[in-house]
Amino acid sequence: MEAPPLERKLAAILAADVEGYSRLMNTDEEQTLATLTSHRTIVDGLIEKAHGQIFGTAGDSVLAEFPSVVHAFNAAIAIQQAMWRANQELPIDRRMNFRIGINVGDVLVKNGDIFGDGVNIAARLEGLADVGGICVTRGVRDHLRDRVDATFEDLGEQIIKNIPRPLRVFRVLFDQEGEPALDLTASLVGDPEHSSSVAQSLSQDSDDARHLVEVAFWESVQESDDPAEYVLYLERFPHGQFVELANARLESGLGSGDDPAIELAFWETVRETGNKDMLEAYLVKYPNGQFSDLANIMIANLLKARSAPSID
Repeated sequence: MEAPPLERKLAAILAADVEGYSRLMNTDEEQTLATLTSHRTIVDGLIEKAHGQIFGTAGDSVLAEFPSVVHAFNAAIAIQQAMWRANQELPIDRRMNFRIGINVGDVLVKNGDIFGDGVNIAARLEGLADVGGICVTRGVRDHLRDRVDATFEDLGEQIIKNIPRPLRVFRVLFDQEGEPALDLTASLVGDPEHSSSVAQSLSQDSDDARHLVEVAFWESVQESDDPAEYVLYLERFPHGQFVELANARLESGLGSGDDPAIELAFWETVRETGNKDMLEAYLVKYPNGQFSDLANIMIANLLKARSAPSID
């Protein structure tokens, strides 16, 4: 049988990996997978907008190839900024952060996959990056030096596993809390019409990222019979596009409304939020529930606290 042809080309490679993924999985597998799904929806969307092609998605890792270093770099910045925003919606112990490495070099393409030293170096750089950070090679830094709004901190020569020569590595210094917007127009000079359409489509990146998080979260709970899942959605997205549907699911009773275990799980989730709307949602579903008196007391205390005059 004839071996598949090998294609060799120069490419910009982005490698990303979740920091502390095993720890998160050991703490709560289902919640970690739900968070990974919502975060990956954002990451994959930004890579696609930057004209990148995803090759490897094993577990919590991402490997993508781009037609230019500028595209790969802008995607990496946008990903880290979007992840920072997405994580603000989560408790600190459930936040999921990526490390990213970018390299430019020769890669081999075979059977729809890429490999070679160019890929290996990008993966090793990711391991050197800070949590929520980006590391690049000197070749990437030199190419980007005057083309992007970022600075680079020289980390010196690093010994990279399975790479025979030391590599000069740079840490990218950028505004992690900035707006996650991709600027690809510099790489599309000569095609004004395409540049304009890309710029327009990317102007809403920040809103798109939040929308993608919400949609992915809703898709992960919409078939559930557990009221706590819908309470969690309402707590996280109080003005989301699926609020009415979530409330309708709660009011419908979902599974067996007479099952005390379901009521208990619902109540424990509601109680932990300390949120008046969530307590009222419990009372709507269980007007004569075993915790209805306590729910009314907690609501009264919350209203009393709100009406109490502040002391300067």
